[in-house]
Amino acid sequence: MDEVTLRLNQKNHGAFYLMQNGEQMGEMVIGVSDKNLTVFHTEISPQAEGKGLAMKLLEAMVTYAREHHLMVIPRCVYVHAQFKKHPDTYADIWQKETGE
Repeated sequence: MDEVTLRLNQKNHGAFYLMQNGEQMGEMVIGVSDKNLTVFHTEISPQAEGKGLAMKLLEAMVTYAREHHLMVIPRCVYVHAQFKKHPDTYADIWQKETGE
């Protein structure tokens, strides 16, 4: 079973971790500042790639952002690509950079 947990330090930096059977299969590194949540990097273990796990991390992050009324700055290539591919889905939380 997939379990996504969020761990943040005192400076609100941390990650969403995706665990399967007690083993970490992926992480999405984030930072929270003011009303923004910045996604820096998403990584899935090589043996778990292609199974939709990055999407599970994305869904957990989006849920967290919406629940906490945060705007997302997608510096992560994967998250930015998903936001651009589905702009209507993420319009309410996407903090676009100049020129996007």
